[in-house]
Amino acid sequence: MGSITEQEDDIPTYAPSLQVPSVQEMVMKDPLQVPERYIRNEEEMQKKLDMFHLSSQVPIIDLSLLSKGDEEELVKLDLACKEWGFFKVVNHGVESEVLKAMKDATVQFFELPLEEKNKISMPPDDIQGYGHAYVVSEDQILDWSDALILLVYPSRFRKLSIWPTEPKGFKEAIDAYSTELKRVALELLGSLSLVMGMDKGSLLELHKELLQGIRVNYYPPCRMADKVLGISPHSDTSTITILMQDDDVTGLEIRHQEGWVPVKPVPNALVVNVGDVMEILSNGKYKSIEHRAVTNERKTRLSYATFFIPRDEVEIGPLDHMIESQGSLPMNKKVKYGEYVRQSMKMKHDGKAHTQMAKT
Repeated sequence: MGSITEQEDDIPTYAPSLQVPSVQEMVMKDPLQVPERYIRNEEEMQKKLDMFHLSSQVPIIDLSLLSKGDEEELVKLDLACKEWGFFKVVNHGVESEVLKAMKDATVQFFELPLEEKNKISMPPDDIQGYGHAYVVSEDQILDWSDALILLVYPSRFRKLSIWPTEPKGFKEAIDAYSTELKRVALELLGSLSLVMGMDKGSLLELHKELLQGIRVNYYPPCRMADKVLGISPHSDTSTITILMQDDDVTGLEIRHQEGWVPVKPVPNALVVNVGDVMEILSNGKYKSIEHRAVTNERKTRLSYATFFIPRDEVEIGPLDHMIESQGSLPMNKKVKYGEYVRQSMKMKHDGKAHTQMAKT
C-alpha cells in the first residue's frame, strides 16, 4: 500500500480560504474582545426583520411515513420544499445514541489545545480540515465561528491526513453518524424524485455518485451577539443539506417572507433544506433558501451540517418535464456541478449572489 499522501492524489480539492484567527481561542484569551472585523452594521444584522412568531410553522415531515410512500406525507414534502425550502424530519430512525456520540466527539475535538487542532488545518488549496471557509479577501467582515470540514463519502475521497486522530473514537462516531445520515438522504432523494414526477431512483442516478461532506460549526459566546453573525446569509450549493442542531441553543435563522425566522431545535429531529442543485433541477419550483446563524451572549453552540452533492462532471440544468409542467422558460442554463461549486467557494457568503453564474 502507498502512503496516505499518495492515496490522496485522486481526492477532489475545492477552493482555498484565507487563514484567519481562531474565534474560540480569541474568546478564551479575552471574552470581552470583539475585533472590528467581526462587527456588522444595523442594516446587515436586519434585526427589524425578526419573525419569531413564525417559528412554530416550520414544516415537520415524518420520514417513517415517507418511506412507506404515504401520499399525504409526500404532499406535505412537496409543499415544504415549495413554500419554505426547509423542514424538520422526525421518526428518521437514527438512534439518539448515534447523535449523542457525534456531538460528544466533536465537542471533545474543539476542546483540544489549538496546536493539536492546527495539525489538521485546512491546506492552502482546499477547505477540508480545521479553520474557516469562504474567506476570500483581507477586508471582508468575518463570521463568529470556527469549522471542521470533512468529505466522508465515498470513503475513497476521505483525506485521512486531515482527519482528527484525537479524541479517541472520533472516527467511529463520525462513521456511524454519516452512514445513518446517508440512509436518511437516500430516503429523502427517493421521495423528492416521486414528488417531482419521476421514478424513485431518478435523482440518485442523476448524481452519478452521491458525495457527502460534513461541516461542524463551533460558535463561541459573544458579548456583542447583536452585532456579529455566526455564519453570513447564504444558500447551500448542495442538492440537500441535513443539519443536526444543539438541543438547547437556537441559532439557525431562515429567510421567509422577507424576514428571518428562527428554527427552534426539536430534540432528536433533523433539519433539512433544499440546496441550489434542487432549485436548478426543479426550474425554481423548489427554492434554496438563504439562511444564517446568530450567536449567543452566554452559550457556546455547535451545529452539524451534512451536504449531499453530485459528482463534479454532472451537468445540472432544469429538467425538461419540470419546465413543461410549469409552462415557463428555463430559469437556469446547464452548468457542470464541479465548476459551479468551486466558483461559489471563491466568493464570500453573500446571500444568493453566487447563483447568478447559473442563470440564463
